[in-house]
Amino acid sequence: MTTSSDPAIAQALANDLVIDITTIGRTSGEPKRLEIWFHNVDDRYYITGRPGPRSWYANVLADPRITFHFKESTEADLNGTARAVTDADEKRAVFLAAKKLSEYINEDNVQEWVDGSPLIEVVFGDPD
Repeated sequence: MTTSSDPAIAQALANDLVIDITTIGRTSGEPKRLEIWFHNVDDRYYITGRPGPRSWYANVLADPRITFHFKESTEADLNGTARAVTDADEKRAVFLAAKKLSEYINEDNVQEWVDGSPLIEVVFGDPD
């Protein structure tokens, strides 16, 4: 399923905030599901967290397969691949552009987020 072929998913990607994600446990190999926010920045999809280590991030570094489980405007699952965003300039740009993060991140504290927060971009579709 592509993001553009399902209007309900396209709507969810444009407007929703809270999803569940499933990652594969880096040591257990078992699926791990948790609730998290995602961010749509110029039709690219990102997940981050406050500064500090995150198990979900360690999981996608070990195995980049990820599933979005929509649960706000629609109920659907969408498979993707996570790409760790590590370039400081790219992270800064995403953090400052993500509208849903504007109450948490600003020019005064963005460097703390760049230095200490995980950030992934999710590209949808099953890997080759």
